[in-house]
Amino acid sequence: MAKNNRQSAGEATDKTRPKSTKAVTTKKPGNTKVHAANPQNPETAVLSLPENQEHSLQQNEMEVHHHPQLEHKHKPWKEYLLEGFMIFVAVMMGFIAENIRESITNSEHVKELTAQLAQDIKADTTQLNEIYREELKISKANDTLVNLLQQPLKKDEIGHIQKLVIASHSMWPFHQSAGAINAIKYELHLKQFSNSKIISYISEYEKHVELRHTVQDITLQYQRSFIDPFLLKHFTGASLDAAFKKHPQLNPETRNLTQEDIDQLSADMILIRINTRELLADNLRVKNDAIKLLDYLKKQFDINEV
Repeated sequence: MAKNNRQSAGEATDKTRPKSTKAVTTKKPGNTKVHAANPQNPETAVLSLPENQEHSLQQNEMEVHHHPQLEHKHKPWKEYLLEGFMIFVAVMMGFIAENIRESITNSEHVKELTAQLAQDIKADTTQLNEIYREELKISKANDTLVNLLQQPLKKDEIGHIQKLVIASHSMWPFHQSAGAINAIKYELHLKQFSNSKIISYISEYEKHVELRHTVQDITLQYQRSFIDPFLLKHFTGASLDAAFKKHPQLNPETRNLTQEDIDQLSADMILIRINTRELLADNLRVKNDAIKLLDYLKKQFDINEV
């Protein structure tokens, strides 16, 4: 009886005691295992990863990124010296190359300017030669007219006097070719010019050119003050027109021409003759300066084709 009671009590106890749970493994896609403590209760499911993924995850969690510490070693002083020397050499080579390039450019520019100057001086010389020939004719007319006016007035000499007055009224101004000279003055800082005597030759040339221009202005002033009033006062329009057009007049007409007027013209022509002779002298000085300048250009700057 007692035994039966113990069995009944044991059975009752087994019924009320919770049954032991065993893990049930179910496979999911991607080799992922889900362990459920109780298949009938999904809330108790435990997610389990494959061994290789679990191992990789652990490594990622444990991995720590550290910045590499580079070891800086001090270079020997000879290497620093070599690097500095190489930088110095590179800078110096660039500087030398730039100087060489600039020197070549300047040399070409100087050659162009001096060649142009030689051409300008040659043109000036040609012009001076022509002017000298014409001014020499004017000077001879001045001399003849002065000698004629110092004699008593004769009617048959009126036509000759008129022609000589017209010849003395001529003028041949000189116009300098100053393009290359002005350009060289602007470039005097160039080594080839600063180390030469070209500016002294140009200065001497321009000084005498300026002197000649002054005498030319005086010549024009004398014509306006002395010759023009005499022609307008004593000659008719027809005779003057024929004279300036180089048409000979056998019987030129005059108006109120007296010996006193002839004497006054004689005195005026003395000043005109002096001025004409000064023009001839200035012409020779300018031409001589031009020849010296050309010779210097040939010697100093190797100008051959002039």
